Amino acid sequence: MRCVLAAMAACLVAVFAAPAGAAECPGNPNALGTSRTIVVDPLEHARIGTMQYRETLPLDDKEVVLTFDDGPLPPNSTRVLDILAAQCVKATFFIVGEQARAFPSLVRRAFDEGHTIAMHSQHHPRGFGRLSLGRVNEEFEQGLASTAAALGDPHDVAPFFRIPGLSASATTEGYMASRGVMIWSADFPADDWRHISSRQVLKRALDRLEKNGKGVLLLHDIQPATAIALPDLLKELKARGYRIVHVVPSGPDRPKTVTEPAQWVMHHQAKPAWPSVVAAAGRQAAEPQLPVPSPESFGWPHLFAAKPLVPTQLIRLALVHRRGHQLVRIVPAPAWPAATASHVTAAAEQLPIPSPQSFGIPHPFGPNIVLPGHVAAGHPDASRHSALRFAPVADQKLAGQRREF
Repeated sequence: MRCVLAAMAACLVAVFAAPAGAAECPGNPNALGTSRTIVVDPLEHARIGTMQYRETLPLDDKEVVLTFDDGPLPPNSTRVLDILAAQCVKATFFIVGEQARAFPSLVRRAFDEGHTIAMHSQHHPRGFGRLSLGRVNEEFEQGLASTAAALGDPHDVAPFFRIPGLSASATTEGYMASRGVMIWSADFPADDWRHISSRQVLKRALDRLEKNGKGVLLLHDIQPATAIALPDLLKELKARGYRIVHVVPSGPDRPKTVTEPAQWVMHHQAKPAWPSVVAAAGRQAAEPQLPVPSPESFGWPHLFAAKPLVPTQLIRLALVHRRGHQLVRIVPAPAWPAATASHVTAAAEQLPIPSPQSFGIPHPFGPNIVLPGHVAAGHPDASRHSALRFAPVADQKLAGQRREF
């Protein structure tokens, strides 16, 4: 009996400790769900979203935070809440105060279903970044009052604020910091406010997410195209292995999630420096490269005594790439063309070195100077090679090799 009770207790612990995935979504075993919740302290991280700021939320790869602006507005906001509920997905809603006044029941429903309710000003004025400090204070206070009235308690409104139109200014940023409010930009939008089709909304959201690998997605629950695209978006996120993260503010009974400073910075894969050489294993042995010519190859210091190619050590320049405020020295790629002793002989046999006569320069000691590797005059095989002695440009073998370049 004790064994049975212990097993049941272990199962209960596992269920409640697990993230809100498909197994915890009633009526939908294939739901996307919410993988985890992050608790953030607005006083420590005042501004997030790489569309405007250096920091963003501390997400792991393949993690997404869904945010919706400008609502509520039925029937689109109602449909968005229905879709999120069916998939057990939690999001953050940035509420416009006058919309909360008009449709308070939708604000309460979003909060009751576990979503984070944040602020987006009272009237969503255009050119928010040009407002005076007095107007910024007015938009904030009225928006907070309207949203709090819909919820019944100002403490239920998260200290998160998204600036209308992402029109930031030093005045707005300073004011929000003085109020202990965290400004949310985003990492990428879906452009759904541009009145594009639902298919385009879906494509832009997924393409930009794939490019970033994770991040905060900006959507608008008042847009019909967003409401239509949302089911396919959530389905595609699950199919591609993405996970939904919910974000809430810290408080006396809700300690912040422990993170490292580096987690708040979006790290993109560095682009390779130019020039770069990518060599597969064993390629050097399979594809010999041309040796590096020495000065002797061009008849220096004896102008009329060119010698076979001799490998020469070239000076390699290290490329320096500026990343932020740090200088990172990049290991230089091998100079081109690289020389290896094992390939010098073979290459010299295949590619003879031209003499001055190759370029029409007369030789002071007679016409019997021939290309290295050819038969000199008087040799038993000279008749076969007589056509090669004085006009190497007409040498079909050499001309064919030159065409390879």
